[in-house]
Amino acid sequence: MPLPVKETQISRQSIREDVYNKLLNWIMDGVLRPGEKIVDKELAEHLGVSRTPVREALRRLEDKGLIDSAANRWTRISPIPPKEPEMIYPVIWTLEKLALYEASVHLSRSDFKQMEAANEALKTAFEKDDPVAASRADGNFHGVFIRQSKNDILIDMLEQLKIRYRRLEVNYFEGTAYWDSSIKEHAAIIAALKNGDLAGADALIHSNWERSLERFRTLDTNRDTHAN
Repeated sequence: MPLPVKETQISRQSIREDVYNKLLNWIMDGVLRPGEKIVDKELAEHLGVSRTPVREALRRLEDKGLIDSAANRWTRISPIPPKEPEMIYPVIWTLEKLALYEASVHLSRSDFKQMEAANEALKTAFEKDDPVAASRADGNFHGVFIRQSKNDILIDMLEQLKIRYRRLEVNYFEGTAYWDSSIKEHAAIIAALKNGDLAGADALIHSNWERSLERFRTLDTNRDTHAN
């Protein structure tokens, strides 16, 4: 079970949440890969904590569908269902477009600067061929207008979906060539919002996610071709 060589010791004051967030990030970032078996004792020793918070974190992750277990036999990172992109991407773009409309009356110059900074970070990650940093930067870009929707239920729904989205992107695309088009699409979204063109921004959000889904369809087609 490969883990980071060095790891900061977990804070004792918030040990349960820290362990949970650490494992969640490892799953999203591809440190712990789909189908990989894990051992709570090894995780606890690596993090410098007892097995209790690790077991609690694993139960929470299992509730989210990110962990599978067979009692007294094994625990593993859940495999990614082949049809997961087809199931979650349309839901994400539909909810994001709703978030955009609800955020439109709240977006400020500061928000646009945050979106531009996130897009610049995405460009840097693309240049460095760093898929994890690219995925985080992409999430930060979309997160600006999602937060500004000020709709807690909508925000929570998208946060849960983005957990699955991030591990899909990182595990399926270990290079970052596909981020180049997203950088241009993000710049166009910012320009549309600055100009008050909400319909244009809506269409760009839709196409941004639809292009991402199309990459998965192309990947599956290529795999089927090679398999035959």
